[in-house]
Amino acid sequence: MLRILAILAALMLAPFAHAQTVMKLASATINDVQHEWQKVFAAELEKRAPGKVKTEIYPASQLGAIPRMVEGVLLGTIESFVTPTSFMVPTDPRFTIYDVPGLFTSPEHVVKVMHDPAYRDHFETMFLDRGIRIIGAIYNSPTLVLTKKPAPKLEDLKGMKIRTFASPLQMEPMKSVGAIPVPLALTEVIPQLQSGGLDGMLAGMPILTAFKYYDVAKYVTDLQFSYILSVNLVNESWFKAQPKDVQDAIRAAGREAEQKAFPWVLDNNKKSYETWLANKGEILKLPAAEQEAMMKNFVALGTKIVEANPAVKKEFEILNTLVDAKMPK
Repeated sequence: MLRILAILAALMLAPFAHAQTVMKLASATINDVQHEWQKVFAAELEKRAPGKVKTEIYPASQLGAIPRMVEGVLLGTIESFVTPTSFMVPTDPRFTIYDVPGLFTSPEHVVKVMHDPAYRDHFETMFLDRGIRIIGAIYNSPTLVLTKKPAPKLEDLKGMKIRTFASPLQMEPMKSVGAIPVPLALTEVIPQLQSGGLDGMLAGMPILTAFKYYDVAKYVTDLQFSYILSVNLVNESWFKAQPKDVQDAIRAAGREAEQKAFPWVLDNNKKSYETWLANKGEILKLPAAEQEAMMKNFVALGTKIVEANPAVKKEFEILNTLVDAKMPK
């Protein structure tokens, strides 16, 4: 009798022994490097922990606007969320340091710094006190400004309402040239451009082409004053609840996806510029002297902002030392 009961108990528990944990992967974008990282990560995680984690990818703000997804990963209702660092600044001002104008000189420079083994380890655990772990550090794109009217000079931006990321290092540079920064979730931008609530936006070209912004605005001024860095965050309580082998698989899959996404994003950025032009969009550049003066002003402004907060300044000094060491010769 005891043997029969033991067999029945084992049969009842069998489905739970192989139960998968669900990992929702959220983002505001689609068909860009953030989305690509998620797809590569999911495949790499399945290789390393077969059958143990069920990944579900939700691009294009399917799980809510950016502020709601930030809340979700902080609360644990969303296990994973990928976003530019700028959108995490309200959660922790230390994220500000990655937006400093002129910090990086090229996409390759971004990767050399952010994928430096020692710094990558530091970066992964830097925000554990906020309940989040970084498992992806992803080069995204250069910063440019989209406008409904052409802006071949900075003075053309004066008085324009420009959507920015929720970071002082996007907002304050726009203020310094006379524009009016408007932090706004991506889902709200196109309706505001159509209604006149916005005159333009700061973004990377892949977002503009993925969401067909050329249908509402035709002009891009290629400012390139900073390189957008995206981060994939996971809720630390959820992460710690996973078995050690799954934790190791998540961390390894994240780093592998970083490496595999880089050549993809370089090619995608190139294609996005071509797509913009093919859809009758225009790409403008500032006169060389004005670009140089703008960068000098933006770098000084960014440095002042990050050095005003002791905790932010400390992290910026660590990062900047590595930036200098990895500078292309």
